[in-house]
Order: sequence, then C-alpha cells, then structure tokens
Amino acid sequence: MTILMEKPELVSQSDFQNHADESKELVLDGGFPVPKSLSGEGFLAPEINSFGNSFRDYNAESERQKSVEEFYKQQHVNQTYDFVQKMREEYSKLNRMEMSIWECCELLNEVVDDSDPDLDEPQIQHLLQSAEAVRKDYPNEDWLHLTALIHDLGKVLLLPKFGGLPQWAVVGDTFPLGCAFDEANIHHKYFKENPDYNNPSYNTKNGIYWDGCGLDNVTISWGHDDYMYLVPKENGTTLPSAGLFIIRYHSLYPLHTEEAYMQFLNDEDKENLKWLRIFNKYDLYSKSKVAVDVEKVKPYYLSLIEKYFPAKLKW
Repeated sequence: MTILMEKPELVSQSDFQNHADESKELVLDGGFPVPKSLSGEGFLAPEINSFGNSFRDYNAESERQKSVEEFYKQQHVNQTYDFVQKMREEYSKLNRMEMSIWECCELLNEVVDDSDPDLDEPQIQHLLQSAEAVRKDYPNEDWLHLTALIHDLGKVLLLPKFGGLPQWAVVGDTFPLGCAFDEANIHHKYFKENPDYNNPSYNTKNGIYWDGCGLDNVTISWGHDDYMYLVPKENGTTLPSAGLFIIRYHSLYPLHTEEAYMQFLNDEDKENLKWLRIFNKYDLYSKSKVAVDVEKVKPYYLSLIEKYFPAKLKW
C-alpha cells in the first residue's frame, strides 16, 4: 500500500511564540481546546504546563520534580547495552497477548508516567490530545493522526500482564548505548554510575558505530518507544516509514531537540526526522488537564485503525 504524504513545512519555535499573547483556542470534536495562532494556521505552543511550570523543566520546584529526578537516576544507571539486547530479544517474541489497537488504548487508562514533569493524567488522554491537535493542523495526513494516537501504547509494559517492568525500563527520554553518553542527555551526571560508562569500546563519540550508519543500526535505551515500534512492524502495519520512525524515536530528545548523535543518521533518517520534529510539538505541548470526549472521537480513530492495522495484533 502506498501512502502519499505532503512534504512537511517546518516552522521554527520562535514563530510559534511571536503571537503567544494574542492566541485564541479552537475546540475540536472531543471538546479539547487547541491553541490557535493569530493567522488561524498552525499549532501555538503554550508557555506553561498543567503544574504552572515551563514544559520539560526538570529543575522546577514542583510536586513531581524530585520523583522525576530519582527516576532518571535509576534509568541512567540501569539501562546498559546488554540490558537492551536482552529486552529486545524477549519482547520481540510478541507472546504476551492478542488484542486490537483500541483495546490497548483503553488499557492505558491504568498507566501514569512517573518520568513526565508536565502531566500526571491517565495516558489515554495524552494520546487523544496529541492526535486531535495534529488532526487540526494536518487534516489530510490521517497516518499522522493515528501515529499520534498510538505513539505511547508501549507503556503497557508497566502492567503486570506485560511483565510489569519498572518505570525506568519503560518511560523517559531515550538515548543511544554503545557510544559515549552525550551531555545533551537530561541529568547526565548519573551516567557515571552506569557500567557502560568506563567501557573503552563504548566511551568514544561513535563507540561501536560509524558516521551515517543509520539509526536502525544504533541500540537505543529500551522502553515503550522501541516496543511499540516492534508491535506494528511485526504485525504488518501499512503506516509509512515516517510513522514508525516517530513511534520509535519520539523520546530521543537528545537527537531531535538538542541535535546530539546526528552523525549516525542516514538519508532516510534525515527525511523522517522532519516529521518527528513536527510531531514533537504536539506530543509535548498538547498536554492538558482538559479531557477529550473519548466517545465523540472514537469512531474516527477506529476507522483509521481499520485502515492501517489488522483487527487483532500480537503483543
């Protein structure tokens, strides 16, 4: 199946902020207000999260800051190259259960992400908020709407029936292993306690990789991103490669936000990165305490699921 995608139009973050004080809200089908720019086109990022702090401010004194930093300490110490290889081998079996995409969305009602300093709401709301915001600005890219809906479904790894993995093995920013830990990684200081930190094979800039090797050849810390990449891929999804790229690397903030590790990208990665950067502002800035009306938007997303996925998937 061939998916025709419009070429993404990249807009700088400064463009979004120019009219911040004059922004209005547009309410979509699900009752979720999406900031609207002065021109009426494009998503306008809010300046503060639901706790009154800047988005992704890991130093802000908030009720979640201490738990978030402790999370990253555990993640940075325990995520090693060997650990990721074992997780990929185990979870690529896809032998946990069979269910539809929407059934998995409903399972996410049981999950709260401890690594997120911006929101403590059930994850299904974040999925729908992201998808509805994308839908407004890119109405013809239905694959991108669906990608936004499913991008965090891998967080079911936190649930007992999926192994009940600890939070540090499921959520949070991801990073490459098998090479030096770039200082662009949040709470970088905790990597000094990681067993890979002093491994001479891993502690150079490229480590075991080479320029232009492609992200497919780079081992990234294990979590919901990589798991949710494996599930669609192995179940025969017809999502375009850009959709799978977004799912797999949306938490790789050191790369898509700080431009670390860029030397590993090949030409296809560079094209897909354009879409990931577009998606990122919806993933990050659409988080809100205002809930989407699930029943109103459900028929639309069920139609997309039917278009791009089999009725039941192996997980």
